[in-house]
Amino acid sequence: MSWGTELWDQFDNLEKHTQWGIDTLEKCIKFVKERTEIELSYAKQLRNLSKKYQPKKNSKEEEEYKYTSCKAFISTLNEMNDYAGQHEVISENMASQIIVDLARYVQELKQERKSNFHDGRKAQQHIETCWKQLESSKRRFERDCKEADRAQQYFEKMDADINVTKADVEKARQQAQIRHQMAEDSKADYSSILQKFNHEQHEYYHTHIPNIFQKIQEMEERRIVRIGESMKTYAEVDRQVIPIIGKCLDGIVKAAESIDQKNDSQLVIEAYKSGFEPPGDIEFEDYTQPMKRTVSDNSLSNSRGEGKPDLKFGGKSKGKLWPFIKKNKSPKQQKEPLSHRFNEFMTSKPKIHCFRSLKRGGATPEDFSNLPPEQRRKKLQQKVDELSKEIQKEMDQRDAITKMKDVYLKNPQMGDPASLDHKLAEVSQNIEKLRLETQKFEAWLAEVEGRLPARSEQARRQSGLYDSQNPPTVNNCAQDRESPDGSYTEEQSQESEVKVLATDFDDEFDDEEPLPAIGTCKALYTFEGQNEGTISVVEGETLYVIEEDKGDGWTRIRRNEDEEGYVPTSYVEVYLDKNAKGAKTYI
Repeated sequence: MSWGTELWDQFDNLEKHTQWGIDTLEKCIKFVKERTEIELSYAKQLRNLSKKYQPKKNSKEEEEYKYTSCKAFISTLNEMNDYAGQHEVISENMASQIIVDLARYVQELKQERKSNFHDGRKAQQHIETCWKQLESSKRRFERDCKEADRAQQYFEKMDADINVTKADVEKARQQAQIRHQMAEDSKADYSSILQKFNHEQHEYYHTHIPNIFQKIQEMEERRIVRIGESMKTYAEVDRQVIPIIGKCLDGIVKAAESIDQKNDSQLVIEAYKSGFEPPGDIEFEDYTQPMKRTVSDNSLSNSRGEGKPDLKFGGKSKGKLWPFIKKNKSPKQQKEPLSHRFNEFMTSKPKIHCFRSLKRGGATPEDFSNLPPEQRRKKLQQKVDELSKEIQKEMDQRDAITKMKDVYLKNPQMGDPASLDHKLAEVSQNIEKLRLETQKFEAWLAEVEGRLPARSEQARRQSGLYDSQNPPTVNNCAQDRESPDGSYTEEQSQESEVKVLATDFDDEFDDEEPLPAIGTCKALYTFEGQNEGTISVVEGETLYVIEEDKGDGWTRIRRNEDEEGYVPTSYVEVYLDKNAKGAKTYI
């Protein structure tokens, strides 16, 4: 099967067919190119998708990814990022192994096709020239034969005519001979050209055209083979990344299998555990028993009944006033129902250890005393760990400077050892500061761990070590005169309202009598005292003033001997006793 023998007369059709083959090859290149663009676009979209759902650094969202389910989700995003990378590999390999090679091959194919068809046209032109020469010699031979016949007929006519002179006959005879000779020459020339044409024609149809068409056939078959190879490469490029894509998918499955619901539940406990004990039972208050009151000459009951602010409490009357306040149950006082107190306990926020930070609106205390015990312990432990790392970093820097100084001492030409003394002293000072800071936070940590009801053995051993080196100290903020108690209790009982952490002062506070009342106040608005040191009041309620506003916007009041605290000054109308010690006169 050969195009040269089977398609010897289909030169134009072969030219069109080979051009169609090149167009098909260019179409395949365009197809693969668009596929690479799709792969790149898909990979880019996958990367953007993975980046979009990655947690932002130094954000609250990043802290939430400590759970195993969130970690698995992050692993899935990372695997999808690698998955996108494999699609980029597909695009790159297709571009380098298919598009570039086929584009170069198309150029070579075009040049080869052009050369083959140029040779074919050249052979066609040659055979056409030979045919034209044959036709020309044939026409000349035909013309010369006709001329010879006419000359011979004219001679015979002249020779038969008796009226024609002999010279004319001779001239006609010579003319006939010349024409006859020319015919013979034309015949010989025509015969020679005909033989030559037949030879050329035979070469053309049996040698030149078959060879040219054979080259074109081979070129076309190579093109077809190349398309098949490109298709295989197209599939192999995809096949090569399948194992890696499979590993990405296996990574997603492994991440999903690593999710531990029990561990996540434990992390929720660690994240939100306050360390408070559940509230105890509420005592029964019997309102059927008559209230015994010790009424002095300056009784508050008369003042309350008259609604006048001219109350007289002597500065020395606290011994008599305290029993009265202890047993007084005002009939106007509104007791909160049990359900309200329970709901308040369930929804209450962590109380502030230092009341001064509440009313001053300051930043978070250094000892994290605004947090519940368990959360405070975690923050303090984290701070201790951070300081330990900083100390280790400074110690490494000190060791490096010391080694450099030794090198300078051994080789003075490398540098002056004295130039490093200032830096060495600075690093040592930093280490000492960090150690003092660490001891301070370790003391707070030991204090918190000593108050937690349940701790691990490791925490107990660590706390014992801290206690032996740094005994617990009371926060200066908690010792402030204006700050109420800083202990952590959600609903303190009546016996533990005033509690001091430092054991050295327990006896002193137990023996000290409460502050005397310097007047009364009436609640203008309802105030929910949810933070430590504050007290809740109801609109219209009358209470005792034991400490006036010091300019910070808060007034200290007492409901009974066990209930006292701070309320905003703007929430109450104060009636101070003019005779009370330290009282101011309000006009």
